[in-house]
Formats: sequence, structure tokens, C-alpha cells
Amino acid sequence: MAKGILGKKVGMTQVFNAEGRLIPVTVVEAGPCIGVQKKSEEKEGYTAIQLGFAEKKAKRTSQPMKGHFAKAGVKPLRFLREIRITPEEAEQYKVGDTVDVSLFKEGELVDVVGTAKGKGFAGVIKRYNFNRGPMAHGSMYHRRPGSLGATGPARVFKGRRLPGRMGGHRVTIQGLEIIKVDSEKNLLLVKGAIPGRNGGFVQVKESVKARN
Repeated sequence: MAKGILGKKVGMTQVFNAEGRLIPVTVVEAGPCIGVQKKSEEKEGYTAIQLGFAEKKAKRTSQPMKGHFAKAGVKPLRFLREIRITPEEAEQYKVGDTVDVSLFKEGELVDVVGTAKGKGFAGVIKRYNFNRGPMAHGSMYHRRPGSLGATGPARVFKGRRLPGRMGGHRVTIQGLEIIKVDSEKNLLLVKGAIPGRNGGFVQVKESVKARN
């Protein structure tokens, strides 16, 4: 069965393993999640289960989404994401079912998807790790981006790395190891750092590379 769960990044800490080695971990409050919708090959063109996490006030929910949740028979939820599954695996999921951290085991590898911290408008040195120009008084090109390309086309080609808004985009970290699963408190301890701020929503799913 395809494994996936939604959660919230709590923060980072460190734990000792059985050999006494110190391991940095990120604590994720994962689930319980509720199945909101099943998608099929016949109707949507692909097979998936839509999970929801974190209750939301009804007055903050739009009318179309109220109808969407009412059809599933669940309360409004803040964070919705789809987990791709095979038609065979779809038989194991039902709308309204609960998914919790017991789905995972210690030592498994997972991919974590989140939204990177927004850092505002940034120059090319901070944004793309460009080298700076000469810092002598005669130089007028200390932290600027450099050449914009050939003069023949008379335009700047798409994809040119320039100053702009940094962060705030979707990031996936692959192959992180699960150090501990706490079913009582709905916590996952994942080795290393994951994207986003503390309190931000994340998606934890079975590692693509490990599954393949």
C-alpha cells in the first residue's frame, strides 16, 4: 500500500540512538488524517486518495469546500493533499477512514514535501550564491549580476538568474530516515532538516527511490 500522511512541522531537536550517537531530528506532528475523496481512472484519469489534516472553522471555509467536505461526511479541514495509489491499492482506502503514524515504521525512508521559508527580495549573491565583483574603489560592480547575455538577440533569455523573490516555493527532501514513531502523541521523528517554518504543513510519503 502506498504510504503517505499529512502533518505539521513542530521543530528540531536531537536524540541518542542505541549506539549512543547523537542524531539531529525534526519532529513532525503527523495525523490523524481523514480520507476526503477517492479519485479513479474512469472519472479523473488517475487513481489517488485525498487526505485532510487539521480542523478548520466552518465560517472560514468557502461554500464550494463546505459542499466538498459535506459530501465526504467530514468536518472542514485546513490542509488537503493527494496521495497517488494504484487501482489495486485503492480498495484498501475508504472515504472517512483515518490514517495515522502507525502506517510507518522506524528505519523506513521517506520523502518530505513542504513550502520553503520566504526570504523576500534578494540579490543574486544571496539567491544563487554568485561571486561578488572587485571591492576596490574603482570598481562599480560589487554585488551586481554581471552580463545578461549576448547583444545579438536584443533580449534577455528566459531563465536568466537575476535578483528576485527568494523562497516560498515547494521543496521536496528525499530519502530521510524515520528515527522514531510515537503513536500515542502522533509524532514522527525524521532524521535531518525538512523544508518550511515551524508550524508549517508538510506531506510525508514513502520514498520514491526506496520503493522503486
